Amino acid sequence: MTSQTTAEKAAREPQGTPAPAPAKGLRGHPWLTLFSVAIGVMMVALDGTIVAIANPAIQRELGASLADVQWITNGYMLALAVSLITAGKLGDRFGHRQTFLIGVVGFAAASGAIGFSGSVALVITFRVLQGLFGALLMPAALGLLRATFPAEKLNMAIGIWGMVIGASTAGGPILGGVLVEHVSWQSVFFVNVPVGATALLLGLVILKDHRAENAPSSFDIGGIVLLSQAMFCLIWALIKGAEWGWGDFRTLGFLGAAVALFVVFALFQKNVREPLIPLAMFRSVPLSAGVVLMVLMAFAFMGGLFFVTFYLQNVHGMKAVDAGLHLLPLTGMMIVGSPLAGFLITKLGPRVPLVGGMVCTAVATFGMSQLDTGTGTLTLSLWFGLLGLGLAPVMVGATEVIVGNAPMELSGVAGGLQQAAMQVGGSLGTAVLGAVMASQVDSKLADNWAAAELPPLSPQQLDQASSAVEVGIPPVASGTPGPVAEKITSVAHDTFVSGMSTAFMVACVVAVIAALVATLTKRGANAEAGAGAGHI
Repeated sequence: MTSQTTAEKAAREPQGTPAPAPAKGLRGHPWLTLFSVAIGVMMVALDGTIVAIANPAIQRELGASLADVQWITNGYMLALAVSLITAGKLGDRFGHRQTFLIGVVGFAAASGAIGFSGSVALVITFRVLQGLFGALLMPAALGLLRATFPAEKLNMAIGIWGMVIGASTAGGPILGGVLVEHVSWQSVFFVNVPVGATALLLGLVILKDHRAENAPSSFDIGGIVLLSQAMFCLIWALIKGAEWGWGDFRTLGFLGAAVALFVVFALFQKNVREPLIPLAMFRSVPLSAGVVLMVLMAFAFMGGLFFVTFYLQNVHGMKAVDAGLHLLPLTGMMIVGSPLAGFLITKLGPRVPLVGGMVCTAVATFGMSQLDTGTGTLTLSLWFGLLGLGLAPVMVGATEVIVGNAPMELSGVAGGLQQAAMQVGGSLGTAVLGAVMASQVDSKLADNWAAAELPPLSPQQLDQASSAVEVGIPPVASGTPGPVAEKITSVAHDTFVSGMSTAFMVACVVAVIAALVATLTKRGANAEAGAGAGHI
């Protein structure tokens, strides 16, 4: 690699290079390629939220703590976030078809292993492996679409691709509810095995190998290690902060280590021959804004959804499938809103739809902060539907904003960066809002307990009660008289809802900030560069 940057080389590449002849037969056909990669992407996107509805069942059956349940989600998201950019480079180097198929096989195998796991530790371990293999799928899918579709059809394909991700993400709770109630929590993971087998078969028959012209010849191992360590320190501090105390030296130590590692990582990227993340990419304000927007959107969405499932099942007493059905307005509006958002983004550019989407998300999260223990289905449906309508433009528009504003030679990195931003945001949202919930419960439970004139608790009993209340479970001991049990249940649910309300207010503030960030986005300057490796 010479001293000239990839961005400079991309800028000097001749424009209007003739596209190769159209693909004939099944192999490499654009729309069949879209269908094939959509099956694999659907599996990964579905798994991001389907587990949320199963968390209460996993928590009860395996005796998991709140931190354990968070790590079932965070371990998966963190593995994705750390490895997505590296996976993008692997696709550029060895071919997106190969990395996609390896990801499909590994993801399905790890899913099956989770179903056979009998401990929380094994579930978390295989969830991490799921994340690593899932990381191979996401940027590879986008790379295959960019290499297969001509420029004039690429936006349509990306819109459908985004709709699949959005619909799968939102549909996870419903499918999860059906499986958990009528089969088992293990079936939430077993379902990926036949889906993965289908994606593998289609991929072997349909997908065509594509390689970047200037594929990387080495890998930034140092950058991978530094970024992984920085992310671990950050998430660990956020999860343990409520338990240790935000002023505790351990919390501050991990946060300080995270900041230091991020700084060292950035400095290291300037000097390595082929950096994990070329920092020159972030000279594009729209690209940088798109990355930040994805982090903030996922923070509000995934972090909030984590508590909604506990609210519906443990406070309202719904079965898993009923909880999933109550989220149907969220699912439906994302499915309806995604193609509509794609049309508006094509006509108007991404800025207006993205700003409008985050404003809707902010209003929805504010409304959800006003929920109480007796909130009815109609009100819940209103806020869930508005949330889905707000999220759709961000799901669809992020590809054009981030990938389209990156040089073509960095498309694999940009695709990984886009997905990494979403996974980091979801992991941070779950951790931060979980910490907010734990802090609120710790500060209010004792006073609420005393105000209800319940028998006093020892410090150890109060800690145990707090752990239960953090997931909406009343700490009612067996043999407790009925009237006392009712009081305990009322105190537990009121305390949980109070903590959830605070968490959603934080999510609302984050969504408002995201709407401001969205004003900096614009249509990708390189959205059509090199997009057509074939014509339809």
